[in-house]
Amino acid sequence: MQGNLPPEAQEKLEELQDLQEKAQQVAAQKQQAETQLQEAETALNELEDIDEDTGMYRRVGELLVQTDYADAQDDLEEKVDSLEVRVDTLEKQEERVQEQFEELQTELQNMLQGGGAGGMGGPGAGGA
Repeated sequence: MQGNLPPEAQEKLEELQDLQEKAQQVAAQKQQAETQLQEAETALNELEDIDEDTGMYRRVGELLVQTDYADAQDDLEEKVDSLEVRVDTLEKQEERVQEQFEELQTELQNMLQGGGAGGMGGPGAGGA
């Protein structure tokens, strides 16, 4: 069916497919950031139940490095703040992509409904 589409419609269809891929990528990034945020918030909440004198370690690559309570708390709070900003940014990006997708989809539908009869009605034009 794509071969029978006018060039403008084919171009819109390709843009629509690109936007769909972009939307899937943004959704995956957002899900990953939300998971990381939830993990960081859980760790921060658990930290509240731990005595400040308790020995703590944090992962640095493949190593566990000793750290103190205040540093662990600061690191987790900074991570939570950073991830909240990331999730908000990805949500806005997801909304923009969805709006673009819907607009483009409407344009393509209008193009095919409005121009479909004229494009199919001229068999000589399609054979060139």
